[in-house]
Amino acid sequence: MRLTFLGTGTSCGVPQLRCDCPVCHSVDPCDSRLRCSAMLEADGRFLLIDCGPDFRQQMLRFHREGDLDALLITHHHYDHVGGTDDLRPYCKGKDAFPIYCQAEVADDLRRRMPYCFEADPYPGVPRLDLHTISPLRPFTAAGIEVLPLPVNHYKLDIVGFRFGSLAYITDAKTVPQITIDSLRGIDTLVINALRFEEHMSHMSLAESLEVIEAIGPRRAYLTHFSHGIGFQADLPPKLPDNVFPAHDGLTITIG
Repeated sequence: MRLTFLGTGTSCGVPQLRCDCPVCHSVDPCDSRLRCSAMLEADGRFLLIDCGPDFRQQMLRFHREGDLDALLITHHHYDHVGGTDDLRPYCKGKDAFPIYCQAEVADDLRRRMPYCFEADPYPGVPRLDLHTISPLRPFTAAGIEVLPLPVNHYKLDIVGFRFGSLAYITDAKTVPQITIDSLRGIDTLVINALRFEEHMSHMSLAESLEVIEAIGPRRAYLTHFSHGIGFQADLPPKLPDNVFPAHDGLTITIG
């Protein structure tokens, strides 16, 4: 398996609009972060994890000519679903493009994009096939086994995903014990770490490192950063030896 980080930024992205901080003016391309998303490749199939407003730009940068087989959605906030209409090119050759998400996310998409679900849709709109998933109930997407994991995003119950020896969690404020137990000793963990200071609905770096220590993966990659995380180049010395800051375009191989 290979995982490519299509975006590693929070809902505002980095640089953030109207911000004059040094990070938002950095010339290091690793400090420029599109909204959080990733792409899993396994046995020639491609699963997209979240489809935010930067989706088109991400595909042009990192997967311009490639196909996508399905979309997995962690939750319905705009920075994770705002690019769903741009799935139109990936509907070609399919009866409809499969999307796997919790029931409330499916309901949100139907309200957000009603033109996709009409009995007689306008020609050219995305054809979307919504599959409802539930935490801790495994499912198969494009032949790839997936385990949804319960995660708490402040008052919102969302999901992360486990793919064999890889797990992907974003936007967590707390990670329930059942998810920690389900991931204990996993090979590779991807998890959010917004900034150094505490935040109401996202884990700080210190909180993320506590969860990583509880799970005990061989290695972990941090994502969903705001400009408050500082410069990418300054992060490695502040992290345990098996924890790494992700950046847009980074591809890692698992197993």
